[in-house]
Amino acid sequence: MLFVLCASMLSLLALAMVLPALWRQRPVLAADMEGRNIALAKARLAELNSQLQSGALDQNQYDEQRLELELALGDDLDIPADAAMSAQGRWMVYVLAIAIPLLAVTLYANMGVYNYEELAAKASTPTDTANMPNQEQIKGMVAKLAERMKANPNDAEGWVMLGKSYRYLQQFPKAAEAYAEAYKLLGDQTEVMLQYADALAFANNEQMAGKPAELIFKVLAKEPDNVTALWYGGMAKAQVGEAVEAVQMWRKLVALLPPNSQARKETQTMLSNLEATVPGGVPGGAVNTETAPAASSVAVSVNVALSPDLQAATAPEDTVFIYAQAMTGPKMPLAIIRKTVADLPLSVSLSDAESMMPNLKLSTFPKVRLLARVSKAGSAMPQAGDLLGTLEDVATTDKQSHNLTINDKVK
Repeated sequence: MLFVLCASMLSLLALAMVLPALWRQRPVLAADMEGRNIALAKARLAELNSQLQSGALDQNQYDEQRLELELALGDDLDIPADAAMSAQGRWMVYVLAIAIPLLAVTLYANMGVYNYEELAAKASTPTDTANMPNQEQIKGMVAKLAERMKANPNDAEGWVMLGKSYRYLQQFPKAAEAYAEAYKLLGDQTEVMLQYADALAFANNEQMAGKPAELIFKVLAKEPDNVTALWYGGMAKAQVGEAVEAVQMWRKLVALLPPNSQARKETQTMLSNLEATVPGGVPGGAVNTETAPAASSVAVSVNVALSPDLQAATAPEDTVFIYAQAMTGPKMPLAIIRKTVADLPLSVSLSDAESMMPNLKLSTFPKVRLLARVSKAGSAMPQAGDLLGTLEDVATTDKQSHNLTINDKVK
């Protein structure tokens, strides 16, 4: 009886909240919805930026979550600005006055649970809430955003969103073009400059020389303690052989990163390697790091094969890159071997002997990502249509062979 009384009161409360609005027929403009969506997105973006600066999120996690936010907002903004949604006619008042109590009784009769323990057990059952769009859906949303930008070239935030979207799809030249448009409209905004520099570097085989370095050091002139700019600045200096300046930047970066964070540990490891390349060392003292495995003892064995489903998409002379990447930080290969499709399947061993840079060695990372990519163009940078296989979280001290199948396409 108590339940029936409570249910009746709640039904009346629901009707009291819904019916007056329908009776008044107050219009709700789509522009109001759009404004609310933008406000919510800005609040979430501020929260993500705060988490990135504090070290709660790494750059990859930040990029993924921001992309999800931007794509969701872009989809919401498809509502035409001049569209208006009028409330239903007053006839709905009578329909709902009957339907709400009837629906409540019907649902409870079929789905209600009197036993609290049973209800708690159902509530504790894991459910699959993942409803992320797949790669093709993302590409469709990005293409739609690109078309929108053609009609709205002065939408700076739209260009930023498009740049982030292209970067997520690893279409770095297009990302750089989008950020260039945003930079023209927004000027020297730190976040835009860093994203623009990142896209330009990836579009140029991860080389920071030129415009990327110019943007990075302009940020550092304004914000000397910007951790992202310090990371890229050190990389830019290291790539042109200015190891002392790079060491000084990364020492400052280590001091700013949260203690015991993964980002700090990995930066310390790379800093230690870089310091070792400077004859006589760098004044100021080296940063303490964990002892890395000896280079001669670290070798990752990989068995690489091509999925039968993708055989028809390749030619024997197509280039195959087999390489290891750091789990976070720069995507430059720590060790790389070049073969052809005709060599597949094959077994290779990645070690410091295959390193591309003396300060980026496989032996200094406890875990890496293994990749095998088929490139018809023979390009070191991933391109749409390349075939790809990936293995995550591979321990460099693991002596067993790792099976890596090329079974996906770069979108």
